[in-house]
Amino acid sequence: MESDSIHKLTMPKWGLSMTHGKVVEWLVPERAEVSAGTEVVEVETEKITGCVESSKCGILRRQVAKSGQDVPIGGLLAVVADLSVSDDEVNRFVEGFVLEEACDESASDDIAPEFVEVGGRRLRYLKQGEGGQPVVLIHGFTGNLDNWLFNHAALAQQRAVYALDLPGHGQSSKDVGDGSLDMLIGTLQDWLDALSLSRVHLVGHSLGGAVALGVALRSPDRVRSCTLIATAALGPEIDADYVEGVVEASRRKQLKPYLERLFADPSRVTRQLVHDLLKFKRVDGVPHALSKLSKNFVANGKQVAVFRSELEQVQSPTQVIWGEADQIIPSSHASDLPDPISVELLANCGHMVQMEAAREVNQLVLSFLEKTD
Repeated sequence: MESDSIHKLTMPKWGLSMTHGKVVEWLVPERAEVSAGTEVVEVETEKITGCVESSKCGILRRQVAKSGQDVPIGGLLAVVADLSVSDDEVNRFVEGFVLEEACDESASDDIAPEFVEVGGRRLRYLKQGEGGQPVVLIHGFTGNLDNWLFNHAALAQQRAVYALDLPGHGQSSKDVGDGSLDMLIGTLQDWLDALSLSRVHLVGHSLGGAVALGVALRSPDRVRSCTLIATAALGPEIDADYVEGVVEASRRKQLKPYLERLFADPSRVTRQLVHDLLKFKRVDGVPHALSKLSKNFVANGKQVAVFRSELEQVQSPTQVIWGEADQIIPSSHASDLPDPISVELLANCGHMVQMEAAREVNQLVLSFLEKTD
């Protein structure tokens, strides 16, 4: 139905379990001009609240979905069209929009996670895209591959991109061995071997950044580049109370205030996000695994592993991305890094900067990948 002058804005699919989203607020009024990348509408999912961007330039001619309305994946949110398009043409476009076609199109792109046995541990991973120099996304402490739900598909337009659940996290094995960072680094190396990924770009968030750095230091020939997002291991300071709090909290009212520290905008923490983490923590083996990992991550209020003095040994091109309002690991750790490490600080973003500023982070990563391929 789309033409060069009229375009649809539909409900995206963020994460494997998403079936619909609720329109929270329109960020752009009707008849306003939008560019590619303009955040048009805020949407709440079961997992988190995010913004839907326009992929085209034009005029926002029609807000089809109303605030508070639930819209299924692929459902029509808005119409963007040139002024040359009449109101009657816009009306016909809206009336002729067939949800089933959008659902069929979405379903054809459905993907499912896979599992592989690595060193006696069953690890879950998700692959999107094909070809190119592959990228591996590594989440942080208490996270999982869903931490990349605003980034994975965008980064996989022209290459294979993998996201995995580290041991003790998501749907991977809850066996964390001695719980050390060395164990996580070695597991990632073995996982790369299991999937025959000989040379990759690594993108790590928080604890995942420390894992990425560890692999880059141990196996420089395997790492084409490193992107470190709000990374651990660049300095000793950390909100140790947060780490202890998310491990120990057993009720929603206890956990939610800690999760709100992850974002500059605490309203992004939905009830479902809190519920999902609590549910995960009740899985057999999870409390022990998280406790063991946390004791190897933070001790006496400081990060255990700090690789700052070893950064000059990293042979792979490296960039650092940080939210200036990070309450978990201070963005000051991005200061005075060795050349030629590039640093990007994003205003009004917290520790989960890849979610709060997904478009900017995706653009930074894609541009860096192009330079380092």
